[in-house]
Amino acid sequence: MFINRFKVSLLAVAGVTALSANLAVAQQEGAAAEPSAQSLEQLLQFVKQGQVTEARENQAREARFSKDKANQAAEVRKAEAERTRQEQLSEQLENTFEENELLITAKQAQLREKLGTLAELFGHLTAASGDLSSNIEVSLASAQYPDRELFLKDLIAKMGGADTLPSVEEIERVWFELLREVRETGEVVKFTAEVATPAGERAQREVLRVGAFNIIDTDGNYLNFENGTLSELPRQQGGNDTGWAGDLASATSGLHTFGIDPTGPTGGSFLAAIIDTPTLEERWHQGGYIGYAITAVGIFAFILAIYRMLVLSVVGAKVSSQLKSEKANDNNPLGRVLKIHEDNPSMDTETLELKLSEGVLKETPKLESGLTLLKIIAAVAPLMGLLGTVTGMIITFQAITIFGAGDPKAMAGGISGALITTVLGLLVAIPTVLLHTVVNGRAQRIIHILDEQTTGMIAEHTEANLRS
Repeated sequence: MFINRFKVSLLAVAGVTALSANLAVAQQEGAAAEPSAQSLEQLLQFVKQGQVTEARENQAREARFSKDKANQAAEVRKAEAERTRQEQLSEQLENTFEENELLITAKQAQLREKLGTLAELFGHLTAASGDLSSNIEVSLASAQYPDRELFLKDLIAKMGGADTLPSVEEIERVWFELLREVRETGEVVKFTAEVATPAGERAQREVLRVGAFNIIDTDGNYLNFENGTLSELPRQQGGNDTGWAGDLASATSGLHTFGIDPTGPTGGSFLAAIIDTPTLEERWHQGGYIGYAITAVGIFAFILAIYRMLVLSVVGAKVSSQLKSEKANDNNPLGRVLKIHEDNPSMDTETLELKLSEGVLKETPKLESGLTLLKIIAAVAPLMGLLGTVTGMIITFQAITIFGAGDPKAMAGGISGALITTVLGLLVAIPTVLLHTVVNGRAQRIIHILDEQTTGMIAEHTEANLRS
């Protein structure tokens, strides 16, 4: 009896547990709630029903799993079949590739055999086309006949492919372009082209091409051809070249003098030098403040030298007139010295000599005025120029330290600008030395006349005293 009750209790607990699980599942799936058990027997029936339902659901799940497994197996078999097919295709393509490689090699050997000496000819044709294309690209004739090099570049690319050969027409056109370039180098032709001004404006102008050397417009301005564009030079040649260019541009026939750039379109160094060469004013400004100071000192020295030269010329003329006159005139140094002798006729010789020497000494500073300053300027001007050069070199080397020496042209320009002050100093010093020599010579000539006349007067005075 006790055992039976224990079994019933265990069955009741199991039933409650199963019922709770079934109720939870039922609630999750949205099923309707089962009526509550009224007895253990009814509870047992609910448990049996739940087991049957679970078994049925498990069977459904197993069926679905079996079906999915079969589908996956089919997909795997399909993928394996596709892989096998692709491997076979790859192997077939590899075999075809190897066969084609052998065929290409055989065809190339056959092509080389058939070409024979033509291969060397096509090599020369390629080299000639390349050289001709480079020359045509910068040739002045291309300003009149643009885009000539495009055909040659296409031909070079075609021959470089090694799969096609140039036609006879293409070979003949290369020969034609070569002959045309040779002919155009000796032609003087007028045509209309677009020209760019230094301000950036573009306009159609009538231009004149002188062979492969220069292009000018109708106003005589030299033009530059670069990157397929004609442009007016920012700075034109001076002198007769500009006039010659204008005469040639307006001429219709005959022989005319004209200045050409012998370096031609491939060089153009002469025209480039014209653009880059600074004028005298620009070079003077390159000297900076030290150059301005040297110029001012030089102008002052020149004015002083000219002034002293004029003064000494006037004094020299008056002294020459005094030499011809027996009466002393105090408007000149010699006259003032002679006045001392006239005012002291009875003075003893030694005293008179001292008086005359004093008079000469009084006149000497007036005659030598400005000579010392000229000498100082002649000595200081080169030193000022050297100071400017050293200062400019310091600035240049500082720039090299910061930016490097990658541009020799810029470095050379800085050094050239630094040397301008040295040139200015020498340009001031050399004429100043010459002017000082001339002015000093005139002053010393007058002083020599004074000494000569003073010595003569002392001698006459001494002789007169001896007679008496």
